[in-house]
Amino acid sequence: MPGTRCPMTGSHGRKTVSVMRGIMMLCDVCYQDVLDEQLADNRNYVENYEALFDVLCPGCEDINRPLVDDMLGSSE
Repeated sequence: MPGTRCPMTGSHGRKTVSVMRGIMMLCDVCYQDVLDEQLADNRNYVENYEALFDVLCPGCEDINRPLVDDMLGSSE
């Protein structure tokens, strides 16, 4: 289920996907959701970052906060 609770804290053991502004670290659950939704290509690049944000759990969203804010145009 997308957006499920993140089973990991910190960056240890996370998988990565590339987005237009950098690399995002994902827990196993979110990474599997990305694969299930076919959001990543064969190079692990996610073009549709808005769809990616829809599958992120709160933990992955928090650890990637600076990148998420940058991509959404936030000034925070």
